[in-house]
Amino acid sequence: MSVTQRRRTSPEPAPAASAGEPAAESPGTPASPGPGPAAVRLSEVSKVYGRGPSALLALDRVSLTVAPGEFVCLIGASGCGKSTLLSLVAGLDQPTAGSISTEGGPVTLMFQEPALFPWLTAARNVELALRARGVPKAQRRRRCAELLDLVDLGGFGGKRPHELSGGMRQRVALARALAQDADVLLMDEPFGALDAMTRDLLHEELERIWAQQALTILFVTHNVREAVRLGDRVVVLSSRPGRVIEEYPVPRQGPRRIDSPEVARLAATITDRLREEMSRHGH
Repeated sequence: MSVTQRRRTSPEPAPAASAGEPAAESPGTPASPGPGPAAVRLSEVSKVYGRGPSALLALDRVSLTVAPGEFVCLIGASGCGKSTLLSLVAGLDQPTAGSISTEGGPVTLMFQEPALFPWLTAARNVELALRARGVPKAQRRRRCAELLDLVDLGGFGGKRPHELSGGMRQRVALARALAQDADVLLMDEPFGALDAMTRDLLHEELERIWAQQALTILFVTHNVREAVRLGDRVVVLSSRPGRVIEEYPVPRQGPRRIDSPEVARLAATITDRLREEMSRHGH
């Protein structure tokens, strides 16, 4: 799916302590590469589900800035609000408090499941996004072929989803997301259900496409090594309610591998921080 956003500000005040866990701690230093242009900017964003005593505070005063062309990975314990944050940025839901802007232009969201139409071929699934944008038929076919080549599926456009492997279906889903011509790509654990070898291959493909297409990527994962392998920056959210509690820049010094010593060292540091946070909340 794709949505074009410029700025959305919640009409409601920040949630009271009764809506969830009391804000007894600082929400953390805003995760930001510093002042300047931003493809995505969240300012003091909170999200409450429900009302009254049963209300659930999912996100608490989250501030996050993603620079144009940056690859930022979000990690945290299950239920900390990572997917909620992506839904808010994508415009699928509205914040209870705070503001969100996507000055980078259109935004597209890729889920963990490919969600392909089983009766359509790979090419037709990709063409749906082009059709929704009003791209003429002749251009759709040409652009679809280009996108399938980009994700290394040239020659597979006539195959239906059941004829493709899990990794190939995710490549089709990625091509469909790219067909929306968005500047910002939101990815919600897109490789979580894949085997390790396929996931490693798709890491390389995604890194190549990110560089070629000059995309801004906000990537949610539970896999700390995956976050360090892919990201320019890893942002850690606290246990519910989600707050930014730490961020780790990841220097790019040549090609990365998920099993490289550099990735392993930083992943161990981040894992220790996550364990500390989870222990503090009794997980």
